[in-house]
Amino acid sequence: MSGITRRRALGAAAGAAAGLAAAGAAHAAIRTTDPRPQHAPGGATAVPGSFDEVYQGRRIQGHPTHHGGHGGGRHGGHDAGYTVRVDGEELHVMRNADGTWISVVNHYEPRATPRALARAAVTELQGAALVPLALG
Repeated sequence: MSGITRRRALGAAAGAAAGLAAAGAAHAAIRTTDPRPQHAPGGATAVPGSFDEVYQGRRIQGHPTHHGGHGGGRHGGHDAGYTVRVDGEELHVMRNADGTWISVVNHYEPRATPRALARAAVTELQGAALVPLALG
């Protein structure tokens, strides 16, 4: 018998459906954690504005700093030109070359904005206190 059997056809269809379902789930996960930066008119990466809110019972605040982080910042040139605080303690943040943001809490999970980064850090901390980072 050289033709395909019903069992093989159903198996192939089930495998294809499972693959499409997995691809759809992965695509949905990528969209919800999309780290792409927001851009200002003219294509420049926008400097995010200030925020001050309570998220999961923790006060998160962020604002641009005046020196912009061009090598002369507080942290050996890694100052992102932006300050983020969780319950008054500074969350060390850095801006990647692609415009995304990372912190010491979420170093391998870039976020599009400092606000999203602060929220992710609060979620990751699970109620634990943010311990100040000693650099230098």
